[in-house]
Amino acid sequence: MKSQDIRSKFLSFFEDKKHSIVPSAPMVLKDDPTLMFVNSGMAPFKEYFLGNAQPKNSRITDTQKCLRVSGKHNDLEEVGYDTYHHTLFEMLGNWSFGDYFKEEAIAWAWELLTEVYGIDKDILYVTVFEGSNEDNLPMDTDAYDLWKQFISEDRILKGNKKDNFWEMGDQGPCGPCSEIHVDIRSAEEKAKISGKDLVNQDHPQVVEIWNLVFMQYNRKANGSLESLPDKHIDTGMGFERLCMVLQGVQSNYDTDVFTPIIREIETITDKKYGKEEKVDVAIRVIADHVRAVAFSIADGQLPSNTGAGYVIRRILRRAVRYGFTFLDKKEPFIYRLVDVLSEKMGSAFPEMKAQKQLVENVIKEEEQSFLRTLDQGLVLLNRIVEETKGDTVSGEKAFELYDTYGFPIDLTALILNEKSLKLDEKGFNEELQKQKNRSRAASEMSTDDWTVLEEDADEEFVGYDSLEANVKITRYRKVVSKKDGEMYQLVFNLTPFYPEGGGQVGDKGYLEDTHGDVVYILDTKKENNVIIHFSKNLPNHLNESFKAVVDEKQRYRTECNHTATHLLHQALREILGTHVEQKGSAVHSKGLRFDFSHFSKLTNEELQDVENFVNARISGKLPLVEKRNIPKEEAIAEGAMSLFGEKYGDTVRAIRFGKSIELCGGTHVKNTGDIWHFKIISEGAVAAGIRRIEAITNDAVKDFYSENNKVYFEMKELLNNAQEPVKALQNLQDENANLKKQIEVLLKEKAKNIKGELKNELQDINGIQFLAKKLDLDASGIKDVSFELGQNSDNLFLLFATENDGKALLSCYISKELVASKGLNAGQVVRELGKYIQGGGGGQPFFATAGGKNPAGIDEALEKAKNYIG
Repeated sequence: MKSQDIRSKFLSFFEDKKHSIVPSAPMVLKDDPTLMFVNSGMAPFKEYFLGNAQPKNSRITDTQKCLRVSGKHNDLEEVGYDTYHHTLFEMLGNWSFGDYFKEEAIAWAWELLTEVYGIDKDILYVTVFEGSNEDNLPMDTDAYDLWKQFISEDRILKGNKKDNFWEMGDQGPCGPCSEIHVDIRSAEEKAKISGKDLVNQDHPQVVEIWNLVFMQYNRKANGSLESLPDKHIDTGMGFERLCMVLQGVQSNYDTDVFTPIIREIETITDKKYGKEEKVDVAIRVIADHVRAVAFSIADGQLPSNTGAGYVIRRILRRAVRYGFTFLDKKEPFIYRLVDVLSEKMGSAFPEMKAQKQLVENVIKEEEQSFLRTLDQGLVLLNRIVEETKGDTVSGEKAFELYDTYGFPIDLTALILNEKSLKLDEKGFNEELQKQKNRSRAASEMSTDDWTVLEEDADEEFVGYDSLEANVKITRYRKVVSKKDGEMYQLVFNLTPFYPEGGGQVGDKGYLEDTHGDVVYILDTKKENNVIIHFSKNLPNHLNESFKAVVDEKQRYRTECNHTATHLLHQALREILGTHVEQKGSAVHSKGLRFDFSHFSKLTNEELQDVENFVNARISGKLPLVEKRNIPKEEAIAEGAMSLFGEKYGDTVRAIRFGKSIELCGGTHVKNTGDIWHFKIISEGAVAAGIRRIEAITNDAVKDFYSENNKVYFEMKELLNNAQEPVKALQNLQDENANLKKQIEVLLKEKAKNIKGELKNELQDINGIQFLAKKLDLDASGIKDVSFELGQNSDNLFLLFATENDGKALLSCYISKELVASKGLNAGQVVRELGKYIQGGGGGQPFFATAGGKNPAGIDEALEKAKNYIG
């Protein structure tokens, strides 16, 4: 059975059981600060489990893209070494929100696996929760008794809290679970040892394929459990493992989910899968990682140096280094796999086809960048080796290479082994742990339980229409972090405060009670469909009514910038072409940032055209036309643009200014004339095929022109109040260029004169014409002198030094005949002597230079030069 059929049969089965099929949510989460990526099928539905929202249908089914790079069985560094764990995987799931429970979930799971998919009942095992004294929970006898209807009791195994009690985190909904395991070993293997003895023992052919979670408790901050008002079902089946079982193979990588990618890797690298373990691991790593990276980019997460972007960069770099080390690929090639990936998965996940070109461009650029890093790292590693005394390289040095330059530690260990050297792994791990501790301490946060003041299921946002409202606090909790210290999160029955989202910053403002006491709201965010207001302290009278007031000035400036992003988007598509798509934005009171897909740098004329386009619509005073809670299909039919990577509900809000129509939940000015003016501050590249414009509006533009005006008059004054300052500046530049030419001529003359003096200073040492001296010349002059002396003298070894602006420079020239006969190398000489000036460098064997920040070390470097010819 093909993987496409396996996926569709699952969805069709649950559709027949009255479940709504929903598309996979983007892997990058926008309003859940507790998760960086969707790491399980239930993550997009947390708001329903928490009771913060009601689904349109109480029964849902889907296949969800998930990304796991840490945690149980999912350490990134382990992926590729076994055949059944992945970074990105599909989770097939069926969900019940307060509808059916254990009886239906278990019966349907058995029906699907054994009747629809035809899996032999005799290779299946199930586990149930054995209970926990720690949580005072009994064994899940309900599940046990239900399973007895379908499977013999000797195949129903009892599992502990670690394996059979599922929790979304330290706090929140949780419950016992029942796992379904499959034993696909040969008959001979099964005769030796029973499958039930291998369940949950990390055996590659005895694996869990489906987990049925019975969500019935809530974990509180103090660790205790309370029953949920509604009971839910949350199931997740590993698609790749299911394909392994149904396609009769012994590895996920032997299914048609991966074989087309593996065949393409074989073609590109001229390596064969299944011949050599190191090559197999490398091919598995690349086949797995390209999926994770490609889908992340398609969902809007570009590789970067921080947060979720760093995780994606790390995954891709791991793939690159395995190709570099074990498949001998020294040039980009992983981007070429996107084509077959798109062909294979594009029908189930149309975002991959739609974003294919962008994904290829970004991966290729990232590969090129990291391969350059590897080249630089090899040079740095060689220097560390040269400086190492003994047979062990310092773990601290290896960590610096890893942390500062991104050079992989496993590659360091491999190269050292080839050079018969050892790595101080203990020292490296100690440095790595120190860094992890620093990072953990910086991000650690403790969260108390919510204190509920009054029940209120629906928190209404009124901020589109009003910046003030009379509110009541429905619940609050304390959070403590190293970054922000002690803070309080407040939830109101209704709120005028806009929560951070869609690129727009959260509102600030204050709460005022009837006694005149004020509490300042420092930020507003949305978490699992709840609008949360941050304050440094709690109000004195928690149960009273408050006047909630949004900072009007900040909101107005932010709205100007947000509306400007819509006009900018329209301008870019009009001027550059309809290939332009928004790839991210940041909107705050001081300015805006807008990322978009485009293949080249914008010319000055294009930038001016964009500015003019936006300002024409500002001058046109276009009114805001807003449609709230309309069906998404209706909004799209009217021409509204939706963004890749965004999760939209069944009903949406459409914002129109003239011909600009977008789906948007943010706040906007009532008329484009309120923006006053739009000014682009910068334009540049973010990644391959992604450009970024930073711009300002309103008061910020006034300040910009005021500052520019001030600078203009200061510059004019320096030019003696010239009537034509541009012409005066051009004359100064011309004069400066002429003076530079004259100086170059004088320096060349000086170098010629010095050449005669230097020739007389050459010493004959062991048949080598040697000279080490400090000169009062620039780098170009020293090079000229060195090469002129080299034309007139044989067997020449020169080391010249100079000092300029507090920096030191060493230049080494060695005659080519000496390089050949004595094995001397100018590059190696300057690298080693560069230590004395606290710097480094390189070049060719006959001429090389090194720069450093310690001129005081010049004399010692010159003195040591003789050691190379002694």
